Amino acid sequence: MNTKIPITIAGNLVADPELTVGESGTPHAKLRVAVNQRIQNPDGTWRDGEPVFHNVSAFRMLAENASTSLKKGDPVTVSGELEFRAYDKDGERREARRIIADTIGPDLRFGTATYQRSARAVSEPEAAVEASGPQATTATGWPAYNVTTKGPVVASPLGGAPVNDMTV
Repeated sequence: MNTKIPITIAGNLVADPELTVGESGTPHAKLRVAVNQRIQNPDGTWRDGEPVFHNVSAFRMLAENASTSLKKGDPVTVSGELEFRAYDKDGERREARRIIADTIGPDLRFGTATYQRSARAVSEPEAAVEASGPQATTATGWPAYNVTTKGPVVASPLGGAPVNDMTV
């Protein structure tokens, strides 16, 4: 029986993410996150409690981006589903838990980050930019994005080729 519970944790990576590719070709990243509870002593000072270690699995682009962007020691926030699994090993019944990540990001309480969009593999029809209304979009509905100007590609209301603010 699988039980899944929504969960969000904030902690530090214990090791670099391990990226593998499954038999179906789906990328899978395994992460291990330590979460420490802060405990206030009676004299008002703070100390770390016992760490709780969580196994985290990420798939597809999230797995690739996490393995490229994160490293051991980085503070992260993970949101996803807590999954409990039961299995037999050597004739003995065992249980395991892991978090199936929906999102993973750096914890900005402890530093800064610079966001960079990933290059998506785009098929020919998606590569064509369609002008629809004041903003150009790709065939999938994603806004067209100009990497040079770091801004959206905007379709002229009078028709014509899509432009950005550098060519207007």
